[in-house]
Amino acid sequence: MRLAELSTRSGVSTATIKYYLREGLLHPGRRITATQADYDEGHLRRLRLVRAMIQVGRIPVNSAREVLAALQDEELDRNRRLGTAVWALPHGPAPDESDPATDSARRTATELMDRLGWCYGGPSGETPTAPAYGMLVTAIAALARLGYPCATADLEPYARAMERIAATDLDLVERYGTPDEQVEAAVALTVLYEPVLLSLRRLAEAEESRRRFGGK
Repeated sequence: MRLAELSTRSGVSTATIKYYLREGLLHPGRRITATQADYDEGHLRRLRLVRAMIQVGRIPVNSAREVLAALQDEELDRNRRLGTAVWALPHGPAPDESDPATDSARRTATELMDRLGWCYGGPSGETPTAPAYGMLVTAIAALARLGYPCATADLEPYARAMERIAATDLDLVERYGTPDEQVEAAVALTVLYEPVLLSLRRLAEAEESRRRFGGK
C-alpha cells in the first residue's frame, strides 16, 4: 500500500508517519521509486502500536524507541522480549530513599511478592529492581504515611485479583497469530487497557457502594 492508504487505514496523518520514519519508530517501506515506497500489514500493525504508546499513552518518543528496540531483539525469547519492553514503558516515581516509610514499605512489598510466589526483578526475575516493584514500594509508603491500611494481608486480595486480570490479558494476546504480533499486542494492550481497568474499578466501587449503603 502507498503512504496515503497507510495513513487512511491507520488513522495517522502522513506527516506523522514521516516523522515516525525519521525517528526510527517505523521501519522504511519497500522502495519503488526515488520518491515512493510500498508499505505492508506489518507497517500498519507497528503504526497502531506506536499510536497507542505516543498518542494515547503519552509515552515520550525516546521511551517508545526503547520499547520497540526490545520488541525487535530476536535474541530474546517471547517472555523476555515482553518483559524488557514493558520495563521500558514509563512508570511512576521511584521510592524516596530519604523517606523513613520506604524501608518498611519495601519489606511489605517483598513479603507480599514472596507470599504470592512472584518473580519481581527484571525481565528474567533477578534483583528486585523492576520499575513496577519500585512503584509498589512508593505507593505502600504513601499509604503508611497517611495511616491507611497497607499490610501484606490488606494488599494480597488486590494482588490475587491482578493475577486473574493478567491471565485475561494474556488470553487476549494469544488471539494474535505470530509471536511478534503477540508481543506487540501485549505492549499496546498494557497501555490501552490501564484506563479501562481504572474506569471499571471506579464503576464497580460505585455499584458495591449502592448495594451496601444505598437507601440507608
